Amino acid sequence: MKNKMGLFIVTALVLGVTVGLVLHYQLPGSRADVVHYLDTVTHVFLNLIKMVIAPLIFATIVSGITGMAGTKGLGSLFARSMTWFLAASLLVGAYGLLMAHLMQVGTGLNLSATAGGSGIDTKPLSPSKFIEDLVPQSFIQALATNKPIQILVFAMFFGLALLAVKSAHGTSRLSDAIDELTTVMLKLTGYVMLLAPIGVFSAVAAAFTTQGLDAFATYGSLIANFYAALAGLWVALIAVGALFLGRGVFRLIRAAREPMFIAFATSSTEAAFPKMISSLTSFGVDRRTTGLVLPLGYAFNIDGSMMYMTFTSVFLVNAYNIDMHIGQQILMCLVLLISSKGMAGVPRGALVIIAAIVPGFGIPAAGVALLLVIDQLLDMGRTATNILGNAIAVAVLGRRPAADSPSASVTSHPRTEADTRELVY
Repeated sequence: MKNKMGLFIVTALVLGVTVGLVLHYQLPGSRADVVHYLDTVTHVFLNLIKMVIAPLIFATIVSGITGMAGTKGLGSLFARSMTWFLAASLLVGAYGLLMAHLMQVGTGLNLSATAGGSGIDTKPLSPSKFIEDLVPQSFIQALATNKPIQILVFAMFFGLALLAVKSAHGTSRLSDAIDELTTVMLKLTGYVMLLAPIGVFSAVAAAFTTQGLDAFATYGSLIANFYAALAGLWVALIAVGALFLGRGVFRLIRAAREPMFIAFATSSTEAAFPKMISSLTSFGVDRRTTGLVLPLGYAFNIDGSMMYMTFTSVFLVNAYNIDMHIGQQILMCLVLLISSKGMAGVPRGALVIIAAIVPGFGIPAAGVALLLVIDQLLDMGRTATNILGNAIAVAVLGRRPAADSPSASVTSHPRTEADTRELVY
């Protein structure tokens, strides 16, 4: 079933594009009704993913922490992970800024600032608000509202406390129960992922039924330049992975292709999270290491979204002929970088950040509405890139053990791999 599932997802993707284009041009009058039904199917699939993701994040993080021999190894893994994620964000953001200038995106459009907003609901962002929102007022509320970064923070504190209790007594029934909960959640996730081809088909069909090829014709230059820059980023990410993993990086890409297809079709990194765990375990990363590093990556390592934010911000600067020197542009990119941490892994998450930040640098808020027309098409590529970046990061960070954590390594785990196949498929 494992190999067939990848084929089913690719087939669903192709069928979604074909059916969407046919519906767009054959049903101009009743297009909205068809899109409504397709969106309903997509939302049901995404809701199923959200149903499992909160307990899955909690269980995998706590299980990963309690599986550590001591907090020293955990601290080392956490420090290496955050160093990687922040360095990657800086480099990718700079890459997006550079490529946008080299390609001169938006130059010559000569848009005029008009009254009106971005058409996107945003809230003012500030460093203090970001820090405050890291810690949940209620863990139950964080679970109920699917706040991954708040669940992550609570799970890390809970895991450290449980590790201390387990170390003091030598064993813990609660720790064993959470390990069992992880197994159950992976099994449940397997059932949900059987519906992935249906979710992929409905999401892609809805997008192309709505837009057809019109968006390509109107914004073809921006779309082409963005995906060209994205291709360069993929080459760079794979090259970095090859430095650490050698030829194993291509085996990693094969292992991660299914969650990448899911993310591409649904424009949601959350939708790909459960499948990422099993894919990385199949590759050989210890499940406890994946359970620790992957949720951190989802909150802090969004390579595709980071490039998109800097790339499209320069597009708006050029399109409106705004006189913004390079120092201001770098500052804007740094603010986008900070504001993006903990961003929800849902469609248009990056666009919401842009709409909240760029008006403060003199870019008309109404200009962000321009991106709404093609955001679905760009979102698909950047979300798949987020998955690729996290797959490489987790594999590299898990390739060798931390000082006192023999579990945090990429090795051959025949039993774990077999268990994962059984659980997910």
